[in-house]
Amino acid sequence: MRRLDAALTASPDTQSNIERDPNPQLRRTAESGVKPPHSKFVEQDSSKHLICAVDLGGTNLRAANIDRQGSIHERVRVSTPDTDNPNEIVSAIAGSVTECANQAAKRGENLQTVSVVVPGSVHTDSGVIVNAPNIPAIVDFDLGQALSAELHRPISLENDANAAAVGEMWCGAGRGCQTIICLTLGTGVGSGIVLDGKLWRGIDGTGGEIGHTSVVPIGGVKCKCGGVGCLEVYASATAIVRMTREGLPDHPESILQTTAKADLSAKEVARAANQGDALALEVFRKMGIYLGIAMANVINIFNPEMIVVGGGVSASFDLFAPYARDEILKRAFPVPARRCRVVRAECGDDAGLLGAAYLVFNSTPSV
Repeated sequence: MRRLDAALTASPDTQSNIERDPNPQLRRTAESGVKPPHSKFVEQDSSKHLICAVDLGGTNLRAANIDRQGSIHERVRVSTPDTDNPNEIVSAIAGSVTECANQAAKRGENLQTVSVVVPGSVHTDSGVIVNAPNIPAIVDFDLGQALSAELHRPISLENDANAAAVGEMWCGAGRGCQTIICLTLGTGVGSGIVLDGKLWRGIDGTGGEIGHTSVVPIGGVKCKCGGVGCLEVYASATAIVRMTREGLPDHPESILQTTAKADLSAKEVARAANQGDALALEVFRKMGIYLGIAMANVINIFNPEMIVVGGGVSASFDLFAPYARDEILKRAFPVPARRCRVVRAECGDDAGLLGAAYLVFNSTPSV
């Protein structure tokens, strides 16, 4: 099998800077002649067809046809069914894939393999969903087999944060690197780890949950995972809103005092911070410190070339990243701390879709 690093050129970087909002243009890496994953759901010859990549989110379901060069063709977007019946999720995915297939057929393209990413842990070999907090209907459900039976096509499954890391490695901020960590800061904190060109999933497929490592071990905020002091409750969009609400009584001058509680969002806090609001700036300073603590631990453990920060909160990268970098330099070993670049993701919402396709095209092995 051909490894991810065989399709990319390593480019060691010893800079110790944070790259600020690079306003990127997605560049595609041409690939040919590679083998697909060897799993029970994926056929052995995908050399001449598009991959239909599906991103199953808690709110929206997005699908797109992607070729070997990373070019995205037809797209479909629908709402994820709010249901306790997993078969309704299967039907929604199948409908989106069928629409993509029909659109591709009009161009004379053949769509055969489907690669689905889900917001939770997946047994990639069996197709069973281990956990999915935002879509509980599919927990312990054999989504791979159900989709294969519905669509009569090979199905590949992957965790969404893992796929996002691979997508950024292929077409985004991580081009040219072999060892990266990707943190996705949204409602929660997702993460994906690529080591020496190989996606790292752990023995049970649940590895790499950096969002649920503890940054405040004593007296911390309780996380929905059941733990206390997780990074997720200090560095997510939800955390930004919580810390802002907690700080409002001590900041009567804040422009956020006029924002209705129901309307308070991480985006509103960022807007206030960009206007110089002291409370908002302090929230992002704290968030950056907590994020930096986690990043320092990751750097000491994995010695990555790069940490890529994606998700909706990454739009505020310049507000928190300098504090994260300061914390890294304080806490991590000097050589790997200086070497590791902390950059903003480039692929946006397409990272997971691109990674899903790449994993099928290139048969990336897991560690």
